Amino acid sequence: METKQILETIRMIEEENLDIRTITMGISLLDCIDSDSDRACEKIYQKITTKAQDLVKVGEAIEAEYGIPIINKRISVTPIGIIAAATPDTDYVKFAKTLDRAAKAVGVNFLGGFSALVEKGYQHGDKILIDSIPQALAETDFVCASVNIGSTRAGINMDAVAHMGQIVKKTAEASDLGCAKLVVFANAVEDNPFMAGAFHGVGEADCVINVGVSGPGVVKRALEKVKGEPFDVVAEVVKKTAFKITRMGQMVGKIASERLNVPFGIVDLSLAPTPAVGDSVAHVLEEMGLESVGTHGTTAALALLNDAVKKGGVMACNHVGGLSGAFIPVSEDAGMIDAVNNGSLSIEKLEAMTAICSVGLDMIAIPGATPASSISAMIADEAAIGVINHKTTAVRIIPAKGKKIGEMVEFGGLLGRAPVMAVNSAGSADFVARGGRIPAPIHSFKN
Repeated sequence: METKQILETIRMIEEENLDIRTITMGISLLDCIDSDSDRACEKIYQKITTKAQDLVKVGEAIEAEYGIPIINKRISVTPIGIIAAATPDTDYVKFAKTLDRAAKAVGVNFLGGFSALVEKGYQHGDKILIDSIPQALAETDFVCASVNIGSTRAGINMDAVAHMGQIVKKTAEASDLGCAKLVVFANAVEDNPFMAGAFHGVGEADCVINVGVSGPGVVKRALEKVKGEPFDVVAEVVKKTAFKITRMGQMVGKIASERLNVPFGIVDLSLAPTPAVGDSVAHVLEEMGLESVGTHGTTAALALLNDAVKKGGVMACNHVGGLSGAFIPVSEDAGMIDAVNNGSLSIEKLEAMTAICSVGLDMIAIPGATPASSISAMIADEAAIGVINHKTTAVRIIPAKGKKIGEMVEFGGLLGRAPVMAVNSAGSADFVARGGRIPAPIHSFKN
């Protein structure tokens, strides 16, 4: 690397919050399937603690050697709904506790994959796993859960949508942080390194390293240098900045892959904010000329940002994957919180933005009294956006027990804090109660 590039990277790290957000090891548990749940759990524990025994140590060594912050070291596994289905067990909390024990043994921040894929219907283990989520997340510290309820190819499983509205409510009642570790997807990807939605797809290799890179502060600082310039210039600046960030992620991923003797998977370049000052996606959008995120023009600004980030990432690395784009989690973004508090940003506007961004309604606190049917309807709306637009969408909603609109909910750490947002008071119960499946869109037939 040239001296100028090295100094530029150092500045990005020290002044602009550039970091590797996560190194995530994906581990297949297909060879752990057993009709005896105790044997299956022992196999799962042994495989995770063997494959990932050096993950944290290697991550910390790369940090120290190259001076690049690696915020999280994580693990994703094959959806447990598949693995546990071979057992006669009537709940899968035991499997969640095994995952939690393994995560603690190897020292990772989170472990994702307490998951079910039900976009076209339930198999034996799927309903059992979904019903186990509230207790599983209440009784574990590091386990994350996800359920895929729709896809462009299959349509939307409205029975699962109705079910998940109830599960979100039960999860909120069972624990304060459970809903922050639960994501409901449409078009979930198999190589996502970010939590809480990561799982290791059945089409993936036995074990891989995926890297999630972030840097909203770097993008904002770059845009400060082109104030008033046309959007062509803005897009080019974002693209070049994303290229540099992705290059760093690819380097770290390959080094980790070599040292762990595990294949390198993908780099996910997602502008993922944190509560830290200078690490906000909202402030990037406001740097384009918006007085506040949520005002007219926000969706267009986000479209430019998301597209330019993807273009820059693809130029920098042959293996870009995951979600790659911009995340808009309310509780984790200081600018989003300000916009909610000043009345500029509503759930309805966030929903419009999710047609453009990489994920969906993310880390949004709503009144604890919100009916399960309204939560299901929010999930259905997000799934429709994803299914029709052939993109990943998700819902991570937190019904805040005993909280009303405008009150703050504290999650702590990277999860931040969130103002409770208003939900449309008109009911959706009859809509959700219909059940069945919303058919796949006509453009899903590509053959």
